[in-house]
Amino acid sequence: MRLHHLRLQAFGPFAGAHTIDFDALSADGLFLLHGDTGAGKSTIFAAICFALYGKPPGERELLLRSHHAPAELLTEVTLEVTLAGRRLRIHRIPAQKRPKRSGQGETDQKPETHLSEWAVDTDGRGRWEASSKSHQEAAGEITGLLGMSRDQFCQVVLLPQNEFTKFLHADAHGRRELLGRLFRTGRFSFIERWLTDHSRTTEKNRDAARADVLRLAERIHQAAGPGLTTAYAAPTPNDPHTLTEPARAWAQDLIRASRADHDKALQAAATAKENLGHQQSLEAAARHLHQQQTTYTQAQQQLDLLSEQTSHQEALGQRRDQARRAQQVAPLLHAAGTAADEHTRAQNAERTAREHLLPEHADLDASQLETAEQCARAEAAVLVTLIPEEDTIRRLSADLERTDAERQDFTAQQRTAQDWLEEEPARRRALEARREAARQAEEEGRRHQAALDTLKTRLAAAERRDAHLAQTTQAEQRLADAQAAVGHTGHAYVTIRRQRTEGMAAELAATLTDGTPCPVCGSCTHPAPATHQDGQPTREDEEAAEALHEQAKDAQETAAAALHQLREQAAAATGEAGDAPLADLQAQQTTLTAALDAALARAADQAIVLEELLALDGEHTTMTEQQTTATAGLSARNAHYDTLTQQLTDLTTKLAAARGTHPTVAAHADDLTRTANRLKAAAEASRQLTAAAQSLAHHTTQATQAANDQGLGSLELAQQALLSDEDLHAIDEQITQWREARAAHTAVLDNPALQQAAAQPPADLDAATAARAAADDQHAEAATAASTTHTRNQDLTALAADLESTIQHLEPLEEAHRTARHLAELVTGNSPSARVRMQLEAYVLAARLEEVVTAANTRLHIMSEGRYTLSHSDHQAARGARSGLGLQITDSWTGRPRKTDTLSGGESFFASLSLALGLADVVTQEAGGNPLDTLFIDEGFGTLDEDALHKVLDVLDSLRAHDRTVGVISHVPELRRRITHRLHVRKDPSGSSLVHLTQAAE
Repeated sequence: MRLHHLRLQAFGPFAGAHTIDFDALSADGLFLLHGDTGAGKSTIFAAICFALYGKPPGERELLLRSHHAPAELLTEVTLEVTLAGRRLRIHRIPAQKRPKRSGQGETDQKPETHLSEWAVDTDGRGRWEASSKSHQEAAGEITGLLGMSRDQFCQVVLLPQNEFTKFLHADAHGRRELLGRLFRTGRFSFIERWLTDHSRTTEKNRDAARADVLRLAERIHQAAGPGLTTAYAAPTPNDPHTLTEPARAWAQDLIRASRADHDKALQAAATAKENLGHQQSLEAAARHLHQQQTTYTQAQQQLDLLSEQTSHQEALGQRRDQARRAQQVAPLLHAAGTAADEHTRAQNAERTAREHLLPEHADLDASQLETAEQCARAEAAVLVTLIPEEDTIRRLSADLERTDAERQDFTAQQRTAQDWLEEEPARRRALEARREAARQAEEEGRRHQAALDTLKTRLAAAERRDAHLAQTTQAEQRLADAQAAVGHTGHAYVTIRRQRTEGMAAELAATLTDGTPCPVCGSCTHPAPATHQDGQPTREDEEAAEALHEQAKDAQETAAAALHQLREQAAAATGEAGDAPLADLQAQQTTLTAALDAALARAADQAIVLEELLALDGEHTTMTEQQTTATAGLSARNAHYDTLTQQLTDLTTKLAAARGTHPTVAAHADDLTRTANRLKAAAEASRQLTAAAQSLAHHTTQATQAANDQGLGSLELAQQALLSDEDLHAIDEQITQWREARAAHTAVLDNPALQQAAAQPPADLDAATAARAAADDQHAEAATAASTTHTRNQDLTALAADLESTIQHLEPLEEAHRTARHLAELVTGNSPSARVRMQLEAYVLAARLEEVVTAANTRLHIMSEGRYTLSHSDHQAARGARSGLGLQITDSWTGRPRKTDTLSGGESFFASLSLALGLADVVTQEAGGNPLDTLFIDEGFGTLDEDALHKVLDVLDSLRAHDRTVGVISHVPELRRRITHRLHVRKDPSGSSLVHLTQAAE
């Protein structure tokens, strides 16, 4: 990559348009970028980075828009650069606010990217050809040509010495973060995480399989029961080894013991079954004897009971004979009885019919009753013709009530509409007042929200201010302690150096030998050499004191820098938050929040009020229509009501005369009809009574003569002797059953087998049944035991098969987890077999670090005249920390390596610059080998003396000897005399400016 031209416009501190000609600036391969602090030196590199990647360096959001620039001047960056042999022009406009082209106010300017390439036609004429206007396409093409990310570019093109000094002094973790970001070794971290996750997955699968084995072992243990013993121990979770082959042996031994127990149970069940059959035979014989004896005894008892019923059976025979003679005269008896019943019913009917007659009709005979009936029916017929008029009265009354209800309804509607219309103006004024109050509350809420946003910013700044002020006090104490330590170690170092100088003669005398010239006076004789005094400091003591003093000064510088940073942060936070106490700002926030909530609550009423106003308009229309409709309807209903009232009065007078004392005309007609019906019924009942009396006398005479002929005496005796066919048949059945029962029981008692059984002792059926029940229980218990052992055999066999399958599933999982865990421990540096605790990513980065150190040493040897050599160390870190990214430096003067954080300021500059240049070489090679023809080195030269500065410039000259351009960013005045081409950045209240200076121009 080689830079040609950079044009800035309204960018950062640069208010106008400025152009940097890097071709002219890098004519000698080395140029200086200098200026006051805050003038904008770093902004130039930020503009280059923005042009290439569309983003400034770092993670923070850099303010691209210049506050000094006019509103109509857009922020733009244009860069001409050669990448991989192609000359490109990149023009970018970031997102920003710009004035509207018409009207007042601002509008959003969308970001733009224009990529062009310099092309030469066949005639040798060159021109810019547009390549892309797409952000994504331009970014992809530029990144592909550069071969590195934005972070890598910012690290290897701009070499900030303070960052590499931190890298030099950092621990392994800090170096890992920087190297991992530059060399993009995140994929190795992904491998580590994947192997770790895979190890956990295989562990989870293995543990699940182990749990399955333990669950099956527990089920086998439960199925075996406490009575089944084995010589093998059951699997336990505390010893995973017992979950495979020992578990198989344990399960198989339980199966063998269970089978032996089952064989014993089968033998016991067969013995119990044989005994049960014998007891069942004995019980059957005892039950048969008991049945024969019971049958004989019951037959004897029943025959005795039948003998006691002989007299009763003879009386039943006589009663049967009388009933049979009475059946001969039964029809005549029945006819006489029927005639008597008919006569009684006729008397009752005639008496009942006359009870319902009016008093004036009670003593009339049948013909007189018929005449009275005809008169009543004629009068009722006249009244029936007037019955429809009563329906007319009811219809008129209903119409009158309905008309009156409609009148009242229209009156109520008219009154309701009138009342609502009278109240409407007041309601409308109240709603409009609420709408105005809600609008004012909405404006008040916006003011409160703006004030609250500003207050939140001040509150956050106040919190940072108070925190920084509290840390400043601690930092001041640490600085005071560091200053005291510097004074103490400085005094000790000066004292030891003075003592050693005073005793230097003794050190020289210790090297003198007779005959050898003295290095001071040249004499070969040494008559009185100086002697070494006790407590005399040595060179090692002086060096140790000097190292302690340097460490104390470094600590003092660190403490001072930290204090300065805290004070700047506190001042910045104070400028943003002011001097108001944090509690006051919090109280203001609480008050503003409450006011905002109240305003928002009031403003929320605006939508409700608008809805209510719309509803009020609709209701106004409805009520106006309702008032008009109700007025017209009420007038019509009043006229109709008067007409109906007159018709009802006339008809009511006519029907009152027809009703008489009855409630209605129909009731009067019904009453006359009922009277006629009663008269008719009484006349009919009188005629039927006369006919029934004549029939009764005739049938009574016939029945009395027949009873005398059968020898039954009177009619009453014949009636008593008469039985129904069912009763007579029942007597015959009873006599027959008695005779048959006597014959049957007599036959039973004559049976020889029963007589023989009755002669034997009584059968003991209970004892036989108890013996058979005991044998049955014994057999059931033995059968249950055999079934239980059989079921246990089946369960154990099935569970053992499941256990075998589960163990076969577990064994490869155990092996897979051992392999996965070994790989995970190996790549994470936790393996016991690993020589050092180095993770995979750290291992890869260690290789890259070795390449960086090798490339850095080529420059460090030149700058330190061969004294210092950097080396990579993978020794075990302290307290078991991970290793692999250690750095140490070897001093050829002492031959001993030491930590890089023990270097002095100038030595640290040599080492960090060498690392920066070496890292740039390695990252460039890693990114594809595209050459980086332009580098920037930022600060660090102020720690060098004149000789060291000369050596560093020699190294930079070696860079430009390889066709590289080096831009140095520094405040050191000596560099202005040594570097011919310089870019001076000047700051001004109206914005910064750029001036290209040369020694010839000055």
